[in-house]
Amino acid sequence: MGEPKALLATALSPPSVGDIERTVLQLKELGALTTCVQTEENPHDGELTFLGRVLAHLPVDQHLGKLIVLGHVFGCLEECLIIAAALSLRTFFAVPFRQHIDGYRNKLFFAGNSKSDCIALVNAFKAWQICRQKGELRHPKEELDWGRSNYIQIKRVREVAELFEELKQRVSVFNMHINTQPSPVDQEYVYKQRFILQVVIAGAFYPNYFSFGMCDQEIAVKELDGKDPKTTVMLRNIPPYGFLYHQQLQSLFRQCGQVKSIAYDGPRAFVEFARNPMDTFKTLPAVYMSLKMAQLKIPLDLNVHYPNEIESQVAGGGATRVKHTRVNVDYQKQIVEPVEIFGISDVSKMIPNRLLSINVTEIVEVGHFWGYRIDEKNMTVLQTLTTEINHQHLMDLPVPPHPELVCLAPFPCLENKGYYRARILYVSGDFAEVFFVDYGNRSRVPLKKLKAIPSHLRELPFQALEFKMCKMRPSAKSLVCGEQWSYSASQRFASLVNGYTLLVKVYSLVHGVLHVDVFRYLGSKELVNIRDVLIEECYAEQAEESYESQQSHDLLEALLSDQIRKEERKPVSSRGEEKHVIEMLLNKFSVDNFDAATHKVSVHGPFSPYEVKCFSMTRISQFRCAFIRKESINSVVVRDAPEDSFQQMLVAASLSVNATGSSLILEETSLMPPIPGLPALLSMLFAPAIELRVDKSGKYFTGVLCGLGWSRIHGIPLLPENDMELTFDVHFGVDDIAEINILRETINQLVSECAVCPDQGRMVQLQENARQKLLSLICKSKPRDAVVPKWYDKSYAWNQVDSTHIIDQSERQHEEANDLYQLHNLVVLNV
Repeated sequence: MGEPKALLATALSPPSVGDIERTVLQLKELGALTTCVQTEENPHDGELTFLGRVLAHLPVDQHLGKLIVLGHVFGCLEECLIIAAALSLRTFFAVPFRQHIDGYRNKLFFAGNSKSDCIALVNAFKAWQICRQKGELRHPKEELDWGRSNYIQIKRVREVAELFEELKQRVSVFNMHINTQPSPVDQEYVYKQRFILQVVIAGAFYPNYFSFGMCDQEIAVKELDGKDPKTTVMLRNIPPYGFLYHQQLQSLFRQCGQVKSIAYDGPRAFVEFARNPMDTFKTLPAVYMSLKMAQLKIPLDLNVHYPNEIESQVAGGGATRVKHTRVNVDYQKQIVEPVEIFGISDVSKMIPNRLLSINVTEIVEVGHFWGYRIDEKNMTVLQTLTTEINHQHLMDLPVPPHPELVCLAPFPCLENKGYYRARILYVSGDFAEVFFVDYGNRSRVPLKKLKAIPSHLRELPFQALEFKMCKMRPSAKSLVCGEQWSYSASQRFASLVNGYTLLVKVYSLVHGVLHVDVFRYLGSKELVNIRDVLIEECYAEQAEESYESQQSHDLLEALLSDQIRKEERKPVSSRGEEKHVIEMLLNKFSVDNFDAATHKVSVHGPFSPYEVKCFSMTRISQFRCAFIRKESINSVVVRDAPEDSFQQMLVAASLSVNATGSSLILEETSLMPPIPGLPALLSMLFAPAIELRVDKSGKYFTGVLCGLGWSRIHGIPLLPENDMELTFDVHFGVDDIAEINILRETINQLVSECAVCPDQGRMVQLQENARQKLLSLICKSKPRDAVVPKWYDKSYAWNQVDSTHIIDQSERQHEEANDLYQLHNLVVLNV
C-alpha cells in the first residue's frame, strides 16, 4: 500500500506529517513495526510484525496488546488478559464518599504486598470468580453485598469478565491459549509466577519507567527524633500542652491502626502504631494509611484551650513547668509522663557484654527472631519473676480482653500450671493469641484463663529480646521465590537455629531490636557464622547496615570500652513534680470538659522523612514533576531500607501530562522488587536497541543507553525523547549481555512459533524455557558486585563505541573488550 505518509496524504483530512512520523516511530518502539523495510533504512516506514498483527486484531490499547503477547510468552496469559480487560474499562474498585482510607486499605489487601495496581486487579477479579464458582454469589443481593464489603463495583467487574472472554477468543486465533494444566504444588511457584508477571508488566509498558530519589538518613533520623520510621509518623503545629488532647489525637488515627503511644515535643508530636511482634521489618500499613490521610487533605482538628486558661488552673504558675516538657503517652501501660530518655545505663542492663548465649523461641522470618538470654544471672531473674507471679492472688481481667493489653497467661505446653506475663496480639472467639513478653514465644489461650497483672509487675522491663542478623539482605532468588525470603530459605534458617543454643555478638541496638552476628557449632565443633552459611548457599547476600545501626554500633563500642561515662538522670524529685502537674492538668481538662474548649487548632501532617518521590527515567521527562494518582497503591511510597544504595524501579501503565506540560501524572503503577541491578536488566531486556557504555580503559561496562536507536543515514536519534541513559550500580559483564541476547532470541522464537505451531505441548515447553532463562538471568548463584555509578560524558549520544578506546593487558580482557564492541549492536528486538 506504500509508505504511510504517502498513503495518508490522499485522505480527505490528512493528519500532519509530524504526527504520522511520530506514530510510526512509536509503533517501532513498541515492536509492532520492523525497523527496516526490505533491508533499507526508512525511519518512517516498516513492515507489520506478528505483534502488530495481534494489535490490529484486539480492541485494546497497543501497550495492553503487547502485555497479552508477553503474557503468552512467559506463561501468564490469563493474568495479562484480566489486566488488559480491566485497564480498558473504568476501574471496578469503588471509593465510597468519605471512605478513601478504607478503599485504599482494601486495594492494598488485594495487591498482597506486590505494590502493584495491576496485580491488585488480578487478585480482586479472581476472588470474585472463585466466589461465583463456589456458588456463594448465586443471588444478586449476595453479590452486591460481597462487592460492598470488598469495595468492588459488581456491574463493572462483570463488564471486565465479558471483555476478558472476548479477548481470550480473539487471541486463540493466534494459537495463544490459557494453560489449563494444574499448577505445580511447589511452595515457591506462586511467588515465581507473580515475579514473572511483574517483569511482563515492565516489558509491556516500556518506556514508562521511573526511579526514586534517595533520602538522607542522617537528616531523616534527626527529623523523626530517632523514632522507628516503620511504625511512626510525625505531626506539626501541636498546640501548647498538647498532651491534654491526646485522646482526641488518638481517635483521629483510629481508622489507620492501633496507636501504641504519642510522644509530644514542643510543636511536634510522634504517633507510634503498635507492631505485632510477629510482624516482619516492613513499614506498617498504618503508616501508609496515615500518610494517605495527609495526601487526601483529611483535616486533623483539635478542640483546645488557650495557654493562659490552662495556666490559670494551677496556682503559682506551676503549669508552665510542663509547657515545653517532652511528654510520652503510652496507651499500652496507660500512663502519661515526662519522657525518660533511654540512656547508657539502660543499654548496659540490656547488653551486659557483646557476647550473649540465647535460646530462640520464635522465628519471624530468616534472620529475624525472638529469644531470651540463658546466662545464670538472667535465668535467676526469670525464675524470681515466675515465683513472684505465682505467689500472687490472681484476679480476673477488669476490662474485656483486647489487642495490646498486658496480662498474665498460662503457657499450655508446660506441665506446670504457672502464669507468665503476656501481651494479647488478637482475640478470636473464646481464645486469645498471646505473646509471652519475657520469653518471646506465643500461644493460643482461652479467654477465661487470662488474669489481671499487678501494676508493679507490669512496669518491670520485659526480658524477651528481639534479634535481627546484621549486614544481610535476601538474595535475588529469595525475593523472587518468596514474600521476602523463599520457603527453602526459611526452612534452612529454621534448621540452623531451632533447638540449639546460639552465641550472638551484638553489633547495635536499633528501636529495641538487637542487630547481631549469630554463631553456632556445626559438624566438627567448628563455630560458624550463620550469615556466612546463608550467603554461601545463595539464600542471602551481604548488605550495609543503616545509619542508625552504625551510630548505635559506634556508641556501643565506646560504652563497652568505658570511653563514655554513665549519664546522670534528671533528679527523681524534679521528674516527680512534673508528673504531678501533668496528672493535675489531665484531671482538670478531662474529656468531659472539652465541650468548653475555646477554639480549634488544625494539626499539620502526618509526615515521614522516609517518604520518597519518583522521577522519570526518559530524556524528555527527567526534569518534570511526577505525580502518582491518589487511587494508586503507590501514591504513597516509603523507603523500607534507606541504607540500600541501588535503585528501585516503578512502572506506570499509562501517563498523561498536565496543561502546562510541566508535570506527569502516573496511573496504574507497579513497584518492581528491590533487586540490585533490576532496573538496568529490564531496560536492556525490553528496549528496542541499546548501546553499552564502557569506562576509559575499555575494561568495564559503566552504563547503557536504551531507546529506538539512531539513523545511520541522518546520524541522529530516531526517538530521542524516550531515550534512557542509565548508569550501572552493579557489575554487568559480557556473560550477562549474552544472556540478555539469548533471552530476547528466545522471545522472538516463541512469538514466531505462535504463527505456525498449534501444538500446545510444544508451546508449553517453549514458555517454560523462556521462564527459566529469565529466572537464571535475574537469580545469580553469586550476587552481582555493587559498583559506584559513573555517568557517561556524552549522555544520550548514540554510536559512541570506538574500538580504539578498548585497550587491555591480558588475553581474556582483550577478548572481552572486542565482545563489548560487537554486542551492543546485537541487542535488537522486533516482536
